[in-house]
Amino acid sequence: MKHQPIKRAAIEPAPAALKRMRLVATGLLVAMAALFFISRALIGAYPQDAPFWGFVRAFAEAAMVGGLADWFAVTALFRHPLGIPIPHTAIVPNNKERIGDTLALFLRTNFLIPGVIARRMRRLDVAAAISRWLTDPPEGAGGRFRQGASRLVAQALEDLDPARMGGVIKGAIGARLREAQAAPLAGQLLAAAMREGRHQPLIDGALRWAAQTLAENEGLIRQMVSDRAGSILRWTGLDETVANKLIDGLDKLLGEMVDNRAHPVRLRAEESLDRLVWNLQHDPAMRERVEAVKEELIANPAMQSWLEGLWEAARAGLLRIARDPEAAMAGQLGQVLRQLGETLRDEPALARRINRFTRRAVVGIATDYGDGIVRLVSETVRGWDTRTISARLENQVGRDLQYIRVNGTLVGGLVGLIIHAVDLALA
Repeated sequence: MKHQPIKRAAIEPAPAALKRMRLVATGLLVAMAALFFISRALIGAYPQDAPFWGFVRAFAEAAMVGGLADWFAVTALFRHPLGIPIPHTAIVPNNKERIGDTLALFLRTNFLIPGVIARRMRRLDVAAAISRWLTDPPEGAGGRFRQGASRLVAQALEDLDPARMGGVIKGAIGARLREAQAAPLAGQLLAAAMREGRHQPLIDGALRWAAQTLAENEGLIRQMVSDRAGSILRWTGLDETVANKLIDGLDKLLGEMVDNRAHPVRLRAEESLDRLVWNLQHDPAMRERVEAVKEELIANPAMQSWLEGLWEAARAGLLRIARDPEAAMAGQLGQVLRQLGETLRDEPALARRINRFTRRAVVGIATDYGDGIVRLVSETVRGWDTRTISARLENQVGRDLQYIRVNGTLVGGLVGLIIHAVDLALA
């Protein structure tokens, strides 16, 4: 089996609270050592006060022993005390692989069981939580959650490589476009539009555009008629008459086709559309031509550039929303989201479906990917170098461990007092 390279991550700095508690515990140990030597000296200097200073020395001596013992125990968890490789020290670094396996097994047996997840998910009203979040909850937990989630989303979007992600999006969309049969789809859309008469306004618009184009190019038509007419027609001026008749006839024809949807020429145009619909859906030659055009469009550099820019445009929009969620919620998007939240709040049937879908999705993820999640945890911990895992664990629990040092020092001192008192009583 090929071993994964160890990740030399940057060592996380110790939190300020841990540093303070470490200073307190160490300072208390130093104070006990100073108190021990002071009391020991004062016993000889002031014999009359020897019993009192005896108790002080006993307390300080036992506190030193307790503090040193707990310092050794706490230090031995993460490193060799004083750098000396004493057996059974540096426990966490020497057992990181077993720790990773144990943590992964703990997650698998206690959290990633479908039955456990299903029971827990039944207690969660995901739809209600989404509704409250979308309908602009008051400042507090909801507001903090929104800000935290927004920062998380913004960080994730900023960390994504735009060039690589753009290439992925371009490839995915291009593959989808190539898989789709454009001709049958276009034929079905056109057939549906014609059944409902939605093509009629398009034909009207095309005819009006043709009439306008004819009016704007009368001079060009007259010139073409004049160029093609004989010298006799130009000499007698009949070329102008022919041009006028031609222009008037075309203008009248276009006007009649706009006003009369049962016009014979217009009906023949619709028959041509019917043939086009049939050819798009059933004619192999037509399909090949449409597919060839589609491939040319996809391969066009302008189209490729547009596809690459889709992700960056979407990413920029999402970043704007994530960086300023309140502004986004105040605009049209916010209005849409609030309406969605109100719908979830007011439609119990929809809320139940969302909760059921969420529960099934989470249970399905645990069933299908539970082993993968466990393996990811185990391999991640295994991949950490010993300094990284020691630093991360110490940063998480080190403050409590320093309290153990403080308690050990004080409890040791109290035990020393008790032992000294018993010793005097038995003497």
